[in-house]
Parts: sequence; C-alpha cells; structure tokens
Amino acid sequence: MTWAAGFALLRRFWWSVPMAGLLIGLLLTRARADDLEATLKAERAAWSAEIAKAEQLRIDAEARFAVQQTTALATFADRLANREPIILRSTDTVRTYAQTAAGRAACLPVDRVRGIDALDAELFTSDPASAGRGEEALHSEANAPAAGR
Repeated sequence: MTWAAGFALLRRFWWSVPMAGLLIGLLLTRARADDLEATLKAERAAWSAEIAKAEQLRIDAEARFAVQQTTALATFADRLANREPIILRSTDTVRTYAQTAAGRAACLPVDRVRGIDALDAELFTSDPASAGRGEEALHSEANAPAAGR
C-alpha cells in the first residue's frame, strides 16, 4: 500500500480515530468508577458499623440513666420518709410554742434559736458528706490578719 492509498483510506475512515480515543477513555473511566464505587462501599460499611456502635452506646447510656434516676428517687423517698417524724415533731413544737405568750413575741430568744439548730442537726444527720471542700473554706482562726491566713 502506498502513501496515497493510506491517506485515501484515512480520509474515508477518519471518524474511527476519535472513536477509538473515546472508547479508550470510556474503558479507563469505567475502571476508575468501579474502583471508586468499591471504596465508597467499604467506607459505607465502616461508617455503618460505627453508627451502630454509637447507637448502642446511646442506648446503654439511657439505660444507665434510668437506673440512676430510679435509685436516686428511691433514696430521696427513703430520706423523706425518715425525716417525716422529725418534721411532724418540729411542727408540733412550733404550734405549741405559738400558743404561749412568748411565742407571740417578734423575736425568738437565743435558747429557742439553739433549739431550732438542734432540730436542723437532727434532720441532716443521715445525709452523706458533701462532695465539696467547704470545711477548708474558712480559716480556723477568724481573728488572724488576712495576710497570715
């Protein structure tokens, strides 16, 4: 075949060159798309497992909270039931005192205030110690100068 015949053939089938390029491009793009699809499926599977794990953690936390709330309510009810007789006795003391002449006075004498403090101490004896460090909040020697505290 001569050069002239080759060019004549090329002029007749010129459209096959871009078509071959497009076919090669399509095959390369499909291979890349398949690879990306496999990667996305793997990512989706990994995230699905993480989402399921997070959902299980949330359900477990809700169950723990329900148990804690039930325990707290039971403890509160027990404390309230234990305080009720003391509160009733305190209420009766106040009613009895209010019926006296001294009870009608504007101020309570010091010994009556100490009696109220004793009732408060009796009420809160079964309470657990506070979580704070309030016992260290004040200096043991109140008359000491601020610089020496």
